[in-house]
Amino acid sequence: MLDDPHSHGLWERSAPPAPTTTELVDELTVDVVIVGAGYTGLSAALHLAEAGVKTAVLEATAIGFGGAGRNVGLINAGMWVMPDDLPGVLGPVYGERLLDLLGNAPRLVMEIIERHGIDCELTRNGTLHLAVGDKGLKEIEDRARQWQARGAPVVLLDAAETERRVGSRSYTGALLDKRAGTLQPLAYARGLAKSALAAGAAIFTASPVTEAIRKDRHWQVATPKGHVTAQWVIVATDAYSTGPWERVRTEQVHLPYFNLATQPLSDNLRRSILPGLEGAWDTKEVLSSFRLDKAGRLVFGSVGALRNSGKMIHPAWAKRAMHKLFPQLGDTNFDYQWYGKIGMTVDALPRFHRFDQNVIGFSGYNGRGIAPGTVFGRTLAEHILGQRLEGDLPLPVSDVNEPAFRTLKEIWYEAGAQIAHMADSRL
Repeated sequence: MLDDPHSHGLWERSAPPAPTTTELVDELTVDVVIVGAGYTGLSAALHLAEAGVKTAVLEATAIGFGGAGRNVGLINAGMWVMPDDLPGVLGPVYGERLLDLLGNAPRLVMEIIERHGIDCELTRNGTLHLAVGDKGLKEIEDRARQWQARGAPVVLLDAAETERRVGSRSYTGALLDKRAGTLQPLAYARGLAKSALAAGAAIFTASPVTEAIRKDRHWQVATPKGHVTAQWVIVATDAYSTGPWERVRTEQVHLPYFNLATQPLSDNLRRSILPGLEGAWDTKEVLSSFRLDKAGRLVFGSVGALRNSGKMIHPAWAKRAMHKLFPQLGDTNFDYQWYGKIGMTVDALPRFHRFDQNVIGFSGYNGRGIAPGTVFGRTLAEHILGQRLEGDLPLPVSDVNEPAFRTLKEIWYEAGAQIAHMADSRL
């Protein structure tokens, strides 16, 4: 359920209400049907509707139910893969094309928010990739050098400046990415939906797709109580995929990630902890992230699922880790907790799939859903509108392949995070 404290937590409590939607209970004919009301699907719907294309979105549960409503809220540029490595993985054409698209993706997010007046706690103050030890410092130095060679506005900070910006002495340096920022992720998803509806798109919730059949050069996409006929289908379900395109989910390994939120901090604490309101995460293998929301709550997260024994292990670890980072906090408790799933591909890069004739989608965001999801949604709209040919897309067409030992890896990620968090504070 969307109001489950272990699913959407603080974001459900602080987001503006979702726009009114209903279940699909009839037959509908449109130009494009979009499956999934996350960032990709809603961005595609908005851009298509603004171009005058008749569009319908089918969402199995609620707007932003999946990763869009559960993530940390960092508007990051690029992907996990080092910039210089992308051309080696994708080839020089697609590699540089993807770098350019995703490097500028935060700008599109911020432009949409400003143009449509979306109330989602947007900050434009950048993000901090925090170096832990000499190994972490080497990593961010390499990343800074590679982005700077491409003209990106990233700055390498020394330990003293990092301490001033973060409020902690735990880091050897930081990479400040001025392209990036933070937002309230569920509020942004709901704002995209509201904007798409205003532009003329239709959105149906509680309407899971059960079947998709090709008939007379069109697709009939069925839900339990209705169906949509369309020329094009966009699959935008990613790590939470079910139904006809469940294989999108099974080509990814689920990495659980949780977030905890404190009470609003005092003005004095807010002046010492992330006073510039950057979002932050570290270079540890079992990474941690933290940021402040509009009310001054410290949102602190890491790898792990808040279920079974994880419900006790991870919050206890987070309290130890948080107080080691920020001794000035004193005895601060968590008011909210929630977790979700990050879909990880084998090479930590997204995918473009052509599932069938006129059935397309991007997936595999590897924990970078906000900016890539938004820009990929626009890209799919441009392709359908004939503004961007398939050969001009930022990724080549790829087959859907399930990674080896996927289930065992997911079990290990969840158990391994518990082991790591029981062992120490991971700093």
